[in-house]
Amino acid sequence: MPRVAPFEAHHQRYETWFEKHEAAYISELLALRPFVPWEGRGIEIGVGSGRFAAPLGVQVGVDPSLAMLDYAAARGIEVVEGTAENLPFTEGSFDHALVVTSICFVDSPAGMLAEARRVLRPGGRLVIGFIDRESALGQDYVAHQTESVFYREATFYSAEEVAQLLGETGFSIGAWGQTLTRPLPETREIEPLRAGRGQCAFVVVAATRV
Repeated sequence: MPRVAPFEAHHQRYETWFEKHEAAYISELLALRPFVPWEGRGIEIGVGSGRFAAPLGVQVGVDPSLAMLDYAAARGIEVVEGTAENLPFTEGSFDHALVVTSICFVDSPAGMLAEARRVLRPGGRLVIGFIDRESALGQDYVAHQTESVFYREATFYSAEEVAQLLGETGFSIGAWGQTLTRPLPETREIEPLRAGRGQCAFVVVAATRV
């Protein structure tokens, strides 16, 4: 069952996070930018309020939260209500797909990736941004999980687990990137994108639909 309730009830708090942690947010955007194609039709799965889809030029967003979709629509996204594991689109509808942090909120990551593969054209690109559970920030999130209205029911994954899920659902990994080396309260300046994974909290992986 989609974990919608916190985002419906606390949508204003969700939006405030991006203002409070602006340097971290922009660092994440800059880490994603090189991997998200400029051309073609794209979808963000778990679009939330459109904070990533809009500046990255992703045209379509799907989410089960109507409150979140209202924000995304106001940011110019073509919004559709739906869940990650049952996308309301035909096979091969998109050239690329984006998933930012949503992997920790879905009931079935494998189901989400299978659906992403289905709606992507052959050779289409999937870009996933997520908090690596094995990072210091990931461990802090896990330790304080019950204190957060958003992450209370989340499931965090390591980079290794995400890589395995991608391989099992018909994707070939092309590149990794990472950013955010400090705890959120200490992140006051925009951090650069670094190659690979394993040193930073926010990890980006780009994969191709086989």
